[in-house]
Amino acid sequence: MQALTLHEHLIGRQGSRQSLNTPALVLDIEALDRNIAAMAAFAAAHGLKLRPHAKTHKSVDIARRQIEAGALGVCCAKLGEAEALAEGGIEGILITSPVVGEPAVERLIVLADKNPSLMHSCDHPDAVAAIGAAAKAAGVKLTLLVDLDPGLHRTGVADTETCVALARQIDAHPALSFGGVQFYCGAEQHIEAYADRREAIVAKTAKLTEAIEALKAAGLPPGIITGGGTGSHAIDAELGVFTELQVGSYIFMDRQYGDCALREDGPNPFETSLMVDARVISANHPMLVTIDAGLKAFATEAGPPPILAGAPEGSAYRFMGDEQGAIVPPKGVAPPRLGERITLGAPHCDPTVNLYEAYHVVRNDTLEAIWPVTARGRSA
Repeated sequence: MQALTLHEHLIGRQGSRQSLNTPALVLDIEALDRNIAAMAAFAAAHGLKLRPHAKTHKSVDIARRQIEAGALGVCCAKLGEAEALAEGGIEGILITSPVVGEPAVERLIVLADKNPSLMHSCDHPDAVAAIGAAAKAAGVKLTLLVDLDPGLHRTGVADTETCVALARQIDAHPALSFGGVQFYCGAEQHIEAYADRREAIVAKTAKLTEAIEALKAAGLPPGIITGGGTGSHAIDAELGVFTELQVGSYIFMDRQYGDCALREDGPNPFETSLMVDARVISANHPMLVTIDAGLKAFATEAGPPPILAGAPEGSAYRFMGDEQGAIVPPKGVAPPRLGERITLGAPHCDPTVNLYEAYHVVRNDTLEAIWPVTARGRSA
């Protein structure tokens, strides 16, 4: 791992963050731990379990901290993520996206054989049949959840009738166990105004409640009702339908969630812990300087990164190509000097993390550890 080659000698050296080669993915360990503790306390106070979404961090080290704080496991968006975290000893994994195709199903069954606590969400009878046949042939018992579409049309069964039919199919199979229902309102998570987001989540949750009642009437009460996210966690707790929350970005707090009012009253309860440190590499123009973090340093679909430190207040970041970005100070204000460190936030944390091989874990300005992004690139 290049990060160790470049920076292992800096671990424990006071002020060593300043000596990092840039761009570097930086994680404030104290803010991270406060975020983990705050969500754990919130869930406990509301009688909810946590199964945080590891697609956010893709890290065995962070998953361990979440589980040590009380989480019952983690979610993984992809089979490859689940394999990587399971290899690191993480248990209680729920794969939230469909696993389809013979090669992938074979891997799923191998993983389930090694990890009896593994669960998977499904949304199609053919997928259930294929997984069930493979599990039976291997002598494996696997718990499946029915994924219910909240209206995004990305994954999930479309209606209550299909939800019940799929649950019956799972329950009837000798190698499968019906675990419950998954329901994730992804499109609503980033509605900025709390009242507007609450209104949208309340409307969507009516579909979930209808499905739960239908499953109970069919003799298939869902033991697990999982979903929700950082943007809706307080609303989900108020509505009291979920048994567990799939919160993810609360540990890092990217700009998208920073722009949202996460609670009805008071400040947001979580802090920015994830950053990218960059450096001024060209300073030949009075109106801007160039830094070494461009399109390859951030996920770009959510706009430019916010400037957290190192530049005059009111400065703006602009993408300047694959490798570079510009820092533009307010009119009449001198820009940062050559070699100065600029700290930026992630516009969208999940895909930004996937661009880096390691977290540079800092306490104050001292490098404390280097953690691999364990499941980086494991998209299959």
